[in-house]
Amino acid sequence: MCVLGARLLTQVDNCTKEYGGDLWQIYCAKENNTFAQNITECDPYFQAHNVSERRAIVGLASGAFTSNLGSHFMEQGQIVSDTDNPDDYESLNNPTYNQIVIDITTSFTVLVGIFFPSCTGIMAGSNRSGDLADAQKSIPIGTLAAIVTTSFVYLSYLLLFAGSYDLLLMRDKFGYSVGGKLAIAAISWPNEWVILVGSLLSTIGAGLQSLTGAPRLMQAISKDGIIPFLVPFAKSSARGEPLRALLMTGCICQFGILIGNLDYIAPILSMFFLMCYGFVNLACALQTLLRTPNWRPRFKYYHWSLSFVGLSLCITVMFMTSWYYALLAMLIAGIIYKYIEFRGAEKEWGDGIRGLALSAARYSLLRLEEGPPHTKNWRPQILILAKLTKDLVPKYKKLFTFASQLKAGKGLTIGVSVIDGEYSKSYGESHAAKQSLRRAMNEEKVKGFVDTLIAKNITEGISHIIQTCGLGGMKPNTVILGWPYGWRHSPDERSWRVFLDTVRNVSAAKMALLVPKGINFYPDSMSKLSYSPVVCIWQVSGTIDIWWIVHDGGLLMLLPFLLRQHKVWKNCKMRIFTVAQLEDNSIQMKKDLKTFLYHLRIDAEVDVVELMDSDIQTYTYERTLMMEQRTQMLKELRLNRKEKLNIVSTWWKTLYLSCKKFDNSSSLVTWSDT
Repeated sequence: MCVLGARLLTQVDNCTKEYGGDLWQIYCAKENNTFAQNITECDPYFQAHNVSERRAIVGLASGAFTSNLGSHFMEQGQIVSDTDNPDDYESLNNPTYNQIVIDITTSFTVLVGIFFPSCTGIMAGSNRSGDLADAQKSIPIGTLAAIVTTSFVYLSYLLLFAGSYDLLLMRDKFGYSVGGKLAIAAISWPNEWVILVGSLLSTIGAGLQSLTGAPRLMQAISKDGIIPFLVPFAKSSARGEPLRALLMTGCICQFGILIGNLDYIAPILSMFFLMCYGFVNLACALQTLLRTPNWRPRFKYYHWSLSFVGLSLCITVMFMTSWYYALLAMLIAGIIYKYIEFRGAEKEWGDGIRGLALSAARYSLLRLEEGPPHTKNWRPQILILAKLTKDLVPKYKKLFTFASQLKAGKGLTIGVSVIDGEYSKSYGESHAAKQSLRRAMNEEKVKGFVDTLIAKNITEGISHIIQTCGLGGMKPNTVILGWPYGWRHSPDERSWRVFLDTVRNVSAAKMALLVPKGINFYPDSMSKLSYSPVVCIWQVSGTIDIWWIVHDGGLLMLLPFLLRQHKVWKNCKMRIFTVAQLEDNSIQMKKDLKTFLYHLRIDAEVDVVELMDSDIQTYTYERTLMMEQRTQMLKELRLNRKEKLNIVSTWWKTLYLSCKKFDNSSSLVTWSDT
């Protein structure tokens, strides 16, 4: 090698500074191509330093291993030199002449990304597992033997190169200082063609290996139907070869070749291989931790911790090689996974993530059983008792709308219907009713579960549902029940007796009971315009009025607050009305109620209505009568839906939770709005 001071030069015939020589013509030529007569007009660095020749391959006994042991990374654009002096590796002027310049910023991560593709044959046996006589025996032995052999060979290469080559030659990426020759070919025995032919055969062999294993792997994935758009590649030729998958793999390889730069290709290849190895490790670890019955590895030295170590190393190397390529690879993997989850077919071996979700659900349910729920953690877990028509359609679908808006799409919601009959004879009817409930929940955008119960007595069936519905800490604590509109006119007392018995059962179970009246006029969560794909959101404006007569622990305050979390009710304001007698201190009562709301962190207006004892019952009766008259009037007018909504929006500003008080004989005594 020809060295100017500490800088490495490209190969020249005459490595001297003599007048008229090769180097003198390079460093001392003027722009008019005439030679300077005085050496002081030459390049300053050339003028200040001597030129020498150094052996590129110094041998193991030279002590080069010690000098090459540390890191000697350089930045792009710096001149290759063997010192840490900036005057040597930083160019003093723009022309670099025949000095060798670093073309890429080097670091340990870049070198890992370049070196890693040479170690990517680990899955070669697995890719051809379908052609092996005993895959579960051959793959572990063959893979481990191959890893040990290649690791020994590769590591020996690294150590021998570090002990035999000069530092400047190690930094010369393309071998310009030695005429572009392969450094290993110069010391090969018996001839340099051994290395050249061996490298060619190794490259062709690696390519053929990839073109043999990858198409079969793509064909196997296509046959499983995991990724729908790959189904056309599942077909084989008349000789059983995956011709379509082979052509697809060849096109992908050609795209990589067209990039034309190993420094750009190597990190991309590393990302795909590392993602593959990482997911294999993740799958093995999950199958072991979940104790899946069909996961029975025969290799007795396997432990799940090894898989997690492998997964961690894969992710670490990915970000060490190229963090932006790593993020892009993870994004692509996530998109493929969601695509498979959305469009892919479910296979008999299941999904590891689903198994993990089941284990997490089991763990969470057991944790919920450790103690009673705290008051601050209370939230409505809703049980909807849906009544079905003769066509097995929910009579009041708006109950699901109410539940959806009350929960804002979150929390537990269970829709249940009770069918009168015997289970052995009404199983088909029960299945059809369950499908109808599921469609109703999907139409109203309610996330939850549906179920049906067949019982000889409706009241007993509802009682059984209230007692047994739910699992562990995920049991419903709130029941939504439809209002019995025909109880006055029905000849059969069962219509109102079922309602009364349900109220008693819910009260015995210490559950909250919501009985919305006028549910058919309830605002929709969303509505699609006719002849248009546009979805409109109904937004209610005005006030939600709460008549707070009995202290219920704050449930009446919580319900409108939860409604306002939904987009339909977010523009509404809350008003709290409470009734006081004349002898009560109304000012102090209003102040106390505001303090109570402040501690609940609920923003609402407070009004205290003063009434005499004799007026309270009269007021509630007249209010109830007015509501019934309004409903009857709307029926007589026979208005369309839009007109009804316009009229009702001027009246329907109040959320009423109407309760009936009954004596022991179940006869109606009083009405009250609470």
